[in-house]
Amino acid sequence: MIVKNRHYERKLWMEELYDVTIIGGGPAGLFAAFYAGLRDMKVKIIEAKPVLGGKVHVYPEKLIWDIGGQPPILGADFIENTIKQGLSFDPTVCCSEEVASIDKNSADQFVLTTTEGVKHISKTVLITAGSGIVKPKKIGLAVEDKFNKANLFYTVPTIKQFKGKKVVLSGGGHSAVDWANTLLHVTDSVTIVYRRDEMTGHESDIKQLQASKATVLLGSTIQELIGTSNIEQIRVVEEQTGKEQLLDADAVIINHGYEKNLKVIENSSISLEMHEQHGILGNVFGVTSEPGVFAAGDALNYEGKLHLIAGCYQDAVHAVNQIKQYIDPKADSSEMVSSHHQSLKERNQVIFSETL
Repeated sequence: MIVKNRHYERKLWMEELYDVTIIGGGPAGLFAAFYAGLRDMKVKIIEAKPVLGGKVHVYPEKLIWDIGGQPPILGADFIENTIKQGLSFDPTVCCSEEVASIDKNSADQFVLTTTEGVKHISKTVLITAGSGIVKPKKIGLAVEDKFNKANLFYTVPTIKQFKGKKVVLSGGGHSAVDWANTLLHVTDSVTIVYRRDEMTGHESDIKQLQASKATVLLGSTIQELIGTSNIEQIRVVEEQTGKEQLLDADAVIINHGYEKNLKVIENSSISLEMHEQHGILGNVFGVTSEPGVFAAGDALNYEGKLHLIAGCYQDAVHAVNQIKQYIDPKADSSEMVSSHHQSLKERNQVIFSETL
């Protein structure tokens, strides 16, 4: 399911006032939109990417195991379900919009300005943009752009496209090791090239990889991509000895992590205190150093924080409850979600009629 600029007419000034504007349309932002709708708030989601779903789009064919009560689910299916739930109360959705700054106007309302000059007005702001706008890091070779629409990849959109191919994977962190083990289900030829002397993935995954048919070249880097329209070979250099070797390759996957962009905070006149490690410093309720600005999911950090998908839901609910009371101090501190909730009764009847 893809949502693009739902209910949104592009204007240089968006005069409509929202109760909460959510920056980031990943799992935390979408669940916050659902719960805020349940609490009768007027909600807008602003997402920098063309589609909702967040970073899960990076691994659509990976199985997600860490969601309570949910059997292992493919990333792509999880995204579809998450979007359906997030849009339950019909929030306004603005995709392909990157928020450049957050400021306040004379009415003490928040003004969110995008990189293209579009302004959105809101009573509160909820930041659920994870570590910021993420872009895969490139390998840094001159001809890299030449092959990135051919057989050079930074994510693995589908495992099937690598069936029976000679795959070279650059990287040795958790994601790279995980992808290498997964690729071995569809091909016997997987080579990992990693600049360090030891891989840094989970111990069990590394042991699985070491016991497999994969070739692991540690202390080595890819120095050249060779080919015409497609990569045909790569030149690998062992860093300590300078020894070179040419490897045949049908596909090359670069997994060097991601460039993170949270410039929206640097460019804003509001004052947000940052955590010394990463993310916005707040508390378990999503409250930040700036009144009216809240955070949830990976964008938020506090003592005891667990960066799991399952944890982002509690973050979202806590933040939304705080937002509700910020807007209306007389509001209840929380709202029950159940099959008996008034706003869900009609939907329950439709579901029951279809399933019973």
